[in-house]
Amino acid sequence: MACIIRGGNPLARIFLSYAREDAGAAKQLAECIGRADHEVWWDRHIQGGSRFSSEIDRALKGAEVVVVIWTAASIESAWVQDEAAEGRDTGRLVPVSLGGSRPPLGFRQFHTVDLGPWNGEGEPKDLGDLLGAIATTAGSSALKTAEGAEAEQKHHGISICVLPFVNMSGDPEQEYFSDGITEDIITDLSKVSALLVIARNTAFTFKGKVMDVKDVARALDVTHVLEGSVRKAGDRVRITAQLIDSKTGGHVWADRYDRDLTDIFAIQDEISKAIVAALRVKLLPEEKKAIETRGTSSVEAYNLYLMARQQWTESGMGDVRRQEMIVRICKQAISFDPNYAEAWALMALAQSQLRFWHGMDVDPQAAAERALAINPNLAEAHCVKAHLLEEEGRPAEATEEIETAIRLGPESWEVNREAARLIFRQGRIADSIPYFEKAAALIESDWHNSSMLISCYRGTGDHDQLVRAARMTVERADKAIAKDPSNSAILAAGSAALAIVGEEQRGKEWIDRALLLDPDNLNMRYNLACGLATDQNDPDRAIEVLEPYFKTTLSATHIRHAEVDPDFDLLRRDPRFKKMLTDAKARLGITV
Repeated sequence: MACIIRGGNPLARIFLSYAREDAGAAKQLAECIGRADHEVWWDRHIQGGSRFSSEIDRALKGAEVVVVIWTAASIESAWVQDEAAEGRDTGRLVPVSLGGSRPPLGFRQFHTVDLGPWNGEGEPKDLGDLLGAIATTAGSSALKTAEGAEAEQKHHGISICVLPFVNMSGDPEQEYFSDGITEDIITDLSKVSALLVIARNTAFTFKGKVMDVKDVARALDVTHVLEGSVRKAGDRVRITAQLIDSKTGGHVWADRYDRDLTDIFAIQDEISKAIVAALRVKLLPEEKKAIETRGTSSVEAYNLYLMARQQWTESGMGDVRRQEMIVRICKQAISFDPNYAEAWALMALAQSQLRFWHGMDVDPQAAAERALAINPNLAEAHCVKAHLLEEEGRPAEATEEIETAIRLGPESWEVNREAARLIFRQGRIADSIPYFEKAAALIESDWHNSSMLISCYRGTGDHDQLVRAARMTVERADKAIAKDPSNSAILAAGSAALAIVGEEQRGKEWIDRALLLDPDNLNMRYNLACGLATDQNDPDRAIEVLEPYFKTTLSATHIRHAEVDPDFDLLRRDPRFKKMLTDAKARLGITV
C-alpha cells in the first residue's frame, strides 16, 4: 500500500509504501517526514472516485524518493514489493526496517535504515538517519533542476494503455506474433520516462473483449489508448495502429504499415517514435537508443523465439512434449542468429525441465552460459544457474544467483516463477507468495503459478486466499484444457482446485483422465497427489500415485520440495510416505 503530508515548501516528493497492517506506524512516520518539509504521499489520501491503481502509479512515478517500510507483514505483500521494485530500479529506494525485519530477496543489497523496536509512537530514535538518506537520494538542487522538465512532464499525466493487437491472419496459431508485437511496443514505450505506461498484464486483461476505447480509458484512468491489428501472410506483414485521445475518442495519430516481414523491427521503432512525437513528449538520447536496441537483427530468429516463448508460457513443467518442442524451436532460432541471448536462455530453461523433471540427458548449463556470455545481464539465464546450483547442494550460491535475477528482471515472468519455487523449497512458504502472485499476474493464462498459490495459502492458513487461488486456477485451467484436452499437467493442477470450489466429481474425472493419458508424467503424479492428500481426502490413492514419483525422480530439489510442501502435511505420519521419502533421499545421496 502506499497521503499527502507536506511542510511549507516541499524539499522532495516522497512516496511511502507500507502494508495495511502497519498503517498506524506509516501515518506517524509520514508526519515526521512531513515536518522536515518533504511532501509525503500515501494511499490514505486518494480522492473519492479516483482510479485506485492508476492514482498510485502516478504518485509513484512522480516521487523523487520511495520510502518502503519493511515489516513481517509488508515482506509478504506483493503490492509493497512491486512499489519497492519501482524505487529500486529507478535509484529512488530508501528502505526502512521495523522490528528487525529483514528485507526480502532482491532488496538486501541496499542499506536499510533500522528503526529498531519503534512502534509508531512519537519520533523514531534514528529519524535523522532516515532524513539523511532521503536527502541523499533526492539529490542536489542542481540535479533536480536539470531533471525538472522531465519530472514536470510526468506530473502532467500523459499515460497510455497499449491494447493487445488483434491477430487478423486468419490463423489462431499466429496469435504469438501479434502478442509479441504488442509486448515489444509496451516495452519500448516503458523506456520513455515522460510516459506512464500501463503494465502488460493489465493491458492483456482486455484481450478478446469488445469494448469502447473510451470505456477502457475510463477504467484505467489513462489519457490515451493505442490499439491495432497484425496480419502476417508469408513474407509480408500489415500492421495498423491508432492512438486515441480518451477524452474525445478522436484519433491523435494513425498509420498502416505494409512491409516485408524483414522490416518488422523498423515498424516497431517507427510506431513507438510516432507515438512519442504525437504526444509531444521528450525522448532522451539514451531512451531513443534503448528503443532501437533488440536482442536480434534476424526476423527469422525473432519469429521463432516468439513462437517458442508462447509454448513456454502456456506449458506446465510436466509437459514433456512442449519442452522438447521449445528446445527444437530455439535451436532453429539460434541457427539464424547464434548470438541471440534470449533464445539461448529460453532453451536452457526448457532443458532444465527436461533434465530434472523427465530425467533426460541434456545439459542446460551450456546454453545458460552461452546466453550470459552474450548478455551477462539476462535475468532468465541467471535463473537457470540458480536452479543448477541448488541441484548441486549449494543453496547460498543459488540464493545469491536468484537475487541477481530478481534485480535484473523484476518484471520477468520466468524470474518471479523461479524465485518463488526456490524460496518455497527452502521452506519459506510465506516469503514465496509475492513471487507466485506476481508471476500469476504477469501472464493471465498462467494456471501453474495460481495452483502453487493454493499450496502456499494452505501452508499459511489463509482460507479466503486459498479459495481465491483455486477459483483462479479453475478458470485458467478450463481455458487451457479447451485448447489442449490431452494435457495431463493441466488436468492434475485443475483437479485439486475443482475439489476446493465444490466440484469434486469433475475433479475426480480429471484425475482418472490424467492418469490414463500420461501415466509416466512425474509432475502430473505429484500434483494429483497434492489434491488427493488434501481436499479430495484420499490418502491411500495419494500414496499410490506418488510411489513412481519417489522411485524415479532424479532431482534433489524435487525431494526438498516434497519435504516442505504443506499439501503433504497429513501424509507425513504415514509409514509408507516416510519410507518412500527416505528411500528416495538415499538413492539420490541426500544427507540433510
